[in-house]
Amino acid sequence: MAATVHDGRPEVVSRPLPGWVAAGVTFLSSGAVLVMEIVGLRLIAPYVGVTLQTSTAVIGFALAAIALGAWTGGAVADRVDPRRLIAPLMVAGGALVVAVLPLVRFTGSLVSGADAGAVLLLAAVAVVVPAALLSAVPPMVVKLQLGSLAETGAVVGRLSGIGTLGAIAATFVTGFLLIAVLPSSVILVGTGLVTAAVGVVLGLVLRRDSGGRGGVPVALVVLAVVGAGLAAVAPTPCEEETAYHCARVEADPERETGRVLRLDTLRHSYVDLADPTYLEFEYVRAIAAVSDTLRPDGEPLSALHIGGGGLTLPRYLAEVRPGTTSRVVEVDPGVVRIDREQLGLETSDRLQVTVADGRVGLAQEAAGERDLVVGDAFGGLAVPWQLTTREAVALVDRALADDGVYAVNLIDNPPLAFVRAELATLREVFPHVALLARAPVLAGEDGGNVVAVASRSPIPVDEIAERMSDHRLPWRVAQGADLDEFVGDADVLTDDHAPVDQLLTPYG
Repeated sequence: MAATVHDGRPEVVSRPLPGWVAAGVTFLSSGAVLVMEIVGLRLIAPYVGVTLQTSTAVIGFALAAIALGAWTGGAVADRVDPRRLIAPLMVAGGALVVAVLPLVRFTGSLVSGADAGAVLLLAAVAVVVPAALLSAVPPMVVKLQLGSLAETGAVVGRLSGIGTLGAIAATFVTGFLLIAVLPSSVILVGTGLVTAAVGVVLGLVLRRDSGGRGGVPVALVVLAVVGAGLAAVAPTPCEEETAYHCARVEADPERETGRVLRLDTLRHSYVDLADPTYLEFEYVRAIAAVSDTLRPDGEPLSALHIGGGGLTLPRYLAEVRPGTTSRVVEVDPGVVRIDREQLGLETSDRLQVTVADGRVGLAQEAAGERDLVVGDAFGGLAVPWQLTTREAVALVDRALADDGVYAVNLIDNPPLAFVRAELATLREVFPHVALLARAPVLAGEDGGNVVAVASRSPIPVDEIAERMSDHRLPWRVAQGADLDEFVGDADVLTDDHAPVDQLLTPYG
């Protein structure tokens, strides 16, 4: 190592790393940051849900950490021999990647809810510090490899490209492979330990090459080991981690055969294993009341269900209308597996389950064949935006018979901007629309679940109200002038503009 003077400042000059070592270190450190970004969202979802805000917070903090780390790492590399810092940074970054798991889980057990404060706090805990440390490594490697000004462009471009390739590889491998076969905790701890181990080995090699100077402080190795230990004992809200959710099934202490399917922060479905006609959730009873009016009692229907959950309504229809044909489109194969293993689901020619995104499932439907389409798909508290638009509603209309009905479950709080926008969107496609809700919701004084109903044919609102009473449901029906006043001048949602998350008012 030697020192020169540049612009009045001492500049550190060190021997470069072997080319393959420089490439490997850059590839790994950049890839580890992207693994954290992808898994970080899944890590905080059980506590704050999966919304546009959670995704934005994780991505934003990851980018901020990358910028901070790269800027700081480059500045420090001009003043301190990078060979002394690269290995400790990798070990420290890897150790903190491991420690993120218990930190998020302990923090999440104390701070939960979809408010902005909780989202920002957990997102910051999940990515900022380890991502910043690991992002400081590539500029230090670049500094070491710059032998002369004549090759600056080639060195910077090559290592920048290698770092980007590492990030791309980590993104695809994590998203398409690792999450499908491993829990997020294993991915995160494994990534951290591999990064720390490579840092330890690199530190030993550089220490030997520098005659015993440098190396990795023992405290950092201890931190990685302690982090792994804490990860093993940290509280987890997951019984099972699926491709999209943290899921668990809970027994109802007040009903021996009752089961609740929880996905992330919410009670998504209630299933009575012995009695498919028992409907616990009010919105499910509302949709059941709509289905009761479509044909004389006992006659079969043809139904499409966008969103599966515990498949409560398909089971209900199969019981009260023998011969009913239901197709369920559920995006999460893990939820379907839980339905089979813990909730007694048995599929057949009359009850089919397709694993696909709801919009894709709608596009695959034959035209004019369904008596009933049920919308009950959620990502956290929000209906996935691509299912809310005029174009998506047109696909629902295409799937329905002339006298078919669309019933969709929505959630919002005052001022109910999303519900109003979705009703305006339904009215762009269907000539007849009604809203089923509790009286305080219709008055704009309260929020929660509501059910919107749409059809090409007149909606039998009096009969629906009677059937809701039969289901012990004190909801009301709004249509006509009452619905006009409720919807007001709400915007129509389209594929080009559907700010669903921004329209939603935080729940609770």
